Amino acid sequence: MKSVPHATSLRRAPVQRRSAERLTRILDACADLLDEVGYDALSTRAVALRAGVPIGSVYRFFGNKRQMADALAQRNLERYTERVTERLKQAQRGDWRAAMDAVLDEYLSMKRTAPGFSLVDFGNQIPVGARQAEPNTRVADRLTALLSGYLGRTPDEELRRVFLVAVESADALVQLAFRVDPEGDEAIIVETRELLRAYLGRVLD
Repeated sequence: MKSVPHATSLRRAPVQRRSAERLTRILDACADLLDEVGYDALSTRAVALRAGVPIGSVYRFFGNKRQMADALAQRNLERYTERVTERLKQAQRGDWRAAMDAVLDEYLSMKRTAPGFSLVDFGNQIPVGARQAEPNTRVADRLTALLSGYLGRTPDEELRRVFLVAVESADALVQLAFRVDPEGDEAIIVETRELLRAYLGRVLD
């Protein structure tokens, strides 16, 4: 079992393995319930019941459901980074098109399969419907750190800005694709991939 990252929204970081496993169960329950009842109907009591832990255990880590959702978003980002990193091990170093395919494909896979991801992803939509820049900035920073060495580029402000524009653009188009089709409209996803390649080619070729 992988440990849960120490999200900034945690009241107290788990120290012992048993505590870390309990936190994992809480976040798993939160993710499942988000899919079943949505964010508005989510409650800490329901999460405790689904996770099979005392309500006090939930409040040990989180003061409210927003903090829980934030921690789930942080865990999603950690898992996404791990998945992209694994994909890059199979690609030719320096191949930015393969890197961008990994970035987009793994996001689409999590969008389709990861519990709770359609509402929370990396924090973009909590409260539901909110569109704030911070989560995409966090993703762009993570991609800059992850891909700069792979691409043989300096992780400077220019590269960070390029990835931020790419992330913001892809995020808007992927959201559109999933509004058109719950599984993601394939034609829009193809257009998204082409747009990213055209834009990034100007800088990375």
